[in-house]
Amino acid sequence: MSTYKSDVEAVDALASAYKELKKEIGKVIVGQDEVVKSVIISLFGNGHSLLVGVPGLAKTLLVSTIAEVLDLGFKRIQFTPDLMPSDITGSEILDEDRHFKFNKGPLFSNIVLADEINRTPPKTQAALLEAMQERSVTVAGTRHVLPAPFFVLATQNPIEQEGTYPLPEAQLDRFMFNIPLDYPSYQEEISVVKSTTGAEKVALKHILNDTQILAFQQLVRKIPVSDNVLEYAVSLATKTRPGTERATQKVNDYISWGAGPRASQYLVLGAKCHAAVSGKYSPDIEDVRAIANYVLRHRIVRNYKAEAEGVTEEMIIKGLF
Repeated sequence: MSTYKSDVEAVDALASAYKELKKEIGKVIVGQDEVVKSVIISLFGNGHSLLVGVPGLAKTLLVSTIAEVLDLGFKRIQFTPDLMPSDITGSEILDEDRHFKFNKGPLFSNIVLADEINRTPPKTQAALLEAMQERSVTVAGTRHVLPAPFFVLATQNPIEQEGTYPLPEAQLDRFMFNIPLDYPSYQEEISVVKSTTGAEKVALKHILNDTQILAFQQLVRKIPVSDNVLEYAVSLATKTRPGTERATQKVNDYISWGAGPRASQYLVLGAKCHAAVSGKYSPDIEDVRAIANYVLRHRIVRNYKAEAEGVTEEMIIKGLF
């Protein structure tokens, strides 16, 4: 980071930028502090996030607000059963000189909101997931690189499952975080209604730009992690695998499939970001625990016994600490 004398100074800058981001986003989004924090952490960790919540919890507003304060390009794609891969990646068209020209789709943006990702068929889901993984799309045999930073926020409605195409485990694994959204508290809802039913318009300041975000993403990678924290993160992921020596009794009883190695990587990256936004220069075990639920909840598959007895992913993850 050329503008800072040292990495320590850069981490201080990241922590203060995070405080400013939260304050600015708070002008529009009431409450949801943990959700905002998690989304920003996954952005600095260069990962994608899946937001799970019922309709009307301001998921779209949250994402567009974050894009605005970060001064990034933002596109929203409404996923529907008839959406084709070319509708999101773009397609080759014949121009007036009879030459093929690539017409970019809505994926060519810094922040892409994939609204109701489970409403679209697997073929279109796969096109989005290729872009998330490779940071590029291939159309008619030609690879087109997506802009950097590139960040996908997908939303999923957990209640209305009719006519949906649930994401397979291998595709869910592409998301760094799975972030649950809950209803606001009574007081928060009063503030929401007050601010959204009046005539007042909120003007948002740009806090960071794309160059600064890319520099912070690089910085996060350089943050040192002590061996005991690294081992704790890996042991947390390995404990979720039923039938292995580290698995807990609860895991063996209630889980049919555990988290893969990508979970360990994201636990460490997420802990680094969590430490940095909290003003710490190296993560500790508490930082790993703070983000463990978001990293692991979509990477473990409960069995019938767990569903019958009402044992949730959160309960199982808490039992691993």
